[in-house]
Amino acid sequence: MAFPFKSLVLFVYIFTFLTGLPANLFAFVTFMRQIQHQSNPVAVLLLNLTVSDLLLLLFLPFKMAEAAADMNWPLPGFLCTLTNYFYYSSIYTSTFLLTAVSVERYLGVAFPVQYKLRRRPAYAMVTSVAVWVLAGAHSGIVFISEVQTPGTNITRANVSRCYEDFTTEQLQVVLPVRLEVFLVLFCLPFTVTLFCYVNFVRILLALPNIPRRKKCRAVGLALATLANFMVCFAPYNISHVVGFVENKSIQWRVYALLLSTLNASLDPVIFYFSSSAVQKALVGSWLVLGKRLHAMAPLCYCLHGGREDQVGNRDKVEVEGSST
Repeated sequence: MAFPFKSLVLFVYIFTFLTGLPANLFAFVTFMRQIQHQSNPVAVLLLNLTVSDLLLLLFLPFKMAEAAADMNWPLPGFLCTLTNYFYYSSIYTSTFLLTAVSVERYLGVAFPVQYKLRRRPAYAMVTSVAVWVLAGAHSGIVFISEVQTPGTNITRANVSRCYEDFTTEQLQVVLPVRLEVFLVLFCLPFTVTLFCYVNFVRILLALPNIPRRKKCRAVGLALATLANFMVCFAPYNISHVVGFVENKSIQWRVYALLLSTLNASLDPVIFYFSSSAVQKALVGSWLVLGKRLHAMAPLCYCLHGGREDQVGNRDKVEVEGSST
C-alpha cells in the first residue's frame, strides 16, 4: 500500500537535515573550542547533545530513501537494523541530556553556593556516558525484533517494512519494552525537567539583582526545552502506550516519529539560550559576514557606477554626433 503522505515525510526529513546539520555543526565546533579553553558541565552536556543530533542527522538520508520508496525499505536489511538502532538511541539520548541540563540549571540557582563548590565537568562526563549507555541499552530492542525473531533461529536479512511489521512473537517482546521506554525514557525525564525549569524560572524571576536580559534567556530556555518535549517527544512516546493497550503496532507511529525528527532542528534554539559561547560565536559570525558584505559594497558600487558612466558617455557621444 502506498504511503499517503510521502511528500510530507520527505519534506520534514529534508527540512530537518538542511537546518539541523549546519546548526549542529556550528554548535559542535563552538562547544569543542569552549571545552578546550575552559570546560564546564553545561558545555560537556550540550556537546554530547550536539553529537546525538548529528548522529540522528547522519542516518536521516536512509530514512529519506525509505520515505521515497513509500515506506518500503529499499536498502540492505542490515542497514534497517543499524539505522533504527542509532536513530532511536539518539532520540532518547537527547531526552536525558536535556534533562541533565535542566538539573544543572536548577541546582545553580536553588543552591548557588553549595553547587558551585561541587560543580565539576567530570560529573557531566560521567552523566553523559551513563545516558549513552542507558539509551543504547533500551534501543537494543531493535536487534531483538529485527535481526532475529524471538524463539527461532531465523535471521531477517531482507525486510520490506523496516521496524514496522512484527510477528505475534515479536510483539510480545516489543510492546512491553515500548511501555517501559515510555515510563523510563520519557515520563521520568519529562517530570524532572518540568520540575527543574518551573522552579528555575520562579527563583530567577524573584531575584532582584538579576538583569532582565538574563531572566528572558532563562524563560526562553525553559519554554524551548518544554516545547521540545511536548512537540517532538510526547506524541511518539504516547504511541507506545496506545500500542500496548491495543496490543498492536499502530500505524500513526510513523507520523509521530516525524515530530521526533524535528528535535535535531529545535535543539540549536536551546543551545542559543543555554550557552553564552554559542551566542558570542553567532554574533561574531554575523559581524564577520557583515564586514565582508560591507567590504564588497564599494566594489559593487564601482562596478555599477562604471557601467553607468559607460552608458552616460555613450549617450553623450550619440547626442553630440546627432547635433553635428
